[in-house]
Amino acid sequence: MKVDDSLVERIRQMPLFAGLKDDQVDCIRLGEVIEVAPGDTLVQENAPAEFFFLNLEGEVRISRRYGNQDVLLGVNKPGMFMGEIPLLLEAPWAAVVRVSKPTRLFRLSQENFWRVIGRCPPVAREILRTAANRLRNLEGYSHQRQKLVSLGTMAAGLAHELNNPAAAARRAAAQLYQTIGAVQGLVCQLGRVLKAEAWERLLAAEQEATRRLSEAAPLDSLTRSDREEALTRWLDEHGVPEGWRLASSFVGAGLDAEWLGKLMEKLPANGQTPALNWLDARLSLHSLLKLVDQSTGRVADLVKAIKSYTHMDQSPMQEVDVHEGLESTLTMLGYKLKHVEVVRAYDRSTPRIMAYGGELNQVWTNLIDNAIDAVDGSGKICVGTFVEDNQVVVEIMDNGRGIPPEIQSRIFEPFFTTKGVGSGTGLGLLISHRIIADRHGGEIEFESKPGETRFKVRLPATRSAGGGKTQG
Repeated sequence: MKVDDSLVERIRQMPLFAGLKDDQVDCIRLGEVIEVAPGDTLVQENAPAEFFFLNLEGEVRISRRYGNQDVLLGVNKPGMFMGEIPLLLEAPWAAVVRVSKPTRLFRLSQENFWRVIGRCPPVAREILRTAANRLRNLEGYSHQRQKLVSLGTMAAGLAHELNNPAAAARRAAAQLYQTIGAVQGLVCQLGRVLKAEAWERLLAAEQEATRRLSEAAPLDSLTRSDREEALTRWLDEHGVPEGWRLASSFVGAGLDAEWLGKLMEKLPANGQTPALNWLDARLSLHSLLKLVDQSTGRVADLVKAIKSYTHMDQSPMQEVDVHEGLESTLTMLGYKLKHVEVVRAYDRSTPRIMAYGGELNQVWTNLIDNAIDAVDGSGKICVGTFVEDNQVVVEIMDNGRGIPPEIQSRIFEPFFTTKGVGSGTGLGLLISHRIIADRHGGEIEFESKPGETRFKVRLPATRSAGGGKTQG
């Protein structure tokens, strides 16, 4: 069933879509509504991830079989959604979903799910936040859940990183509504006092001011303050009300008293003040639109990073550039790196290698996240690459407290962790070692002392798609 206007309003009332603005409701139209009868199986265990579901009415039960026992994992009720984790992981469903009451579901295909993530920051933020919480609850099931832990770290980071550009875009949109209203009012006012020739002069001035705004270099706070204060005095002296408000946008565009004085000389006296207010509003429009563009561009970059991180739409074994994986991982962990000095020491001549890109990113996440913990979020981390003995080497170094000598022999043991209760699974380095050694024919080595810990991941520079080394 297609989503008509009445359904759009109904779906928009659900918590997931409650934060949408009027110009974002097209995200809802990307989906469809289906009805499912009690007793029907909506999704089989190990079924491919094809859809995202939002419960509009009814009830479905999610369970998984362990040995001879079916374990109920959760009950999905109206307003709740499911399916985001298989889609984010690009993995099959790990549970069976059965309908227990007459149910109506809003459904998004995999392609449209990613469109919604990219176009609707409030929805993306809620999906990723919920995914992070669910993944944290799943991490103890088995060693294989370590992949979910890595995605949980990534989702939490993205939810954090998405908040800033989304909030900025929302503020800018609110200000745009006000500014557009002001422009329309001023146009009406100017239409009564300006003749065609004066309008042409004002429009020419606006074009020049806009050009200056786009080319203006950022000013330090002291210089900007001094210029705004001087321009405010000039505007006050010329009888322009609220000169302090206009001065900010004029200085930002590189306009000074001389430029504004020449403009005022070309306009009738009764049109000067509304003309300056109109010019201020037009400059504000350009600045706000630029902010919206930058904010939504940042969201798009984050979505691109997550697709690169998970290697969506690509075969598991592929030719990869380790630098791309490292950069995607640093983006995912950016919210933890705000007070960490990150030094990149890349050898860009390092060749591409045949590898499981998503699994390597899991390793980079574990190692870099451990380094962040080691420096307590405020030290120095160096990420480097080079080629040695026909191997591609990725080195991650931190200047943290180091690994005590008495436990260095145990760090690859299952469930061994130096982190506090609830902060680590004790599986990260174990799974990383298995990915590198068993899946890629490589090795992980480390050396540690107070103030310097180095992990080196060695990967064969030449390797067949079947997993073994090729003969050089």
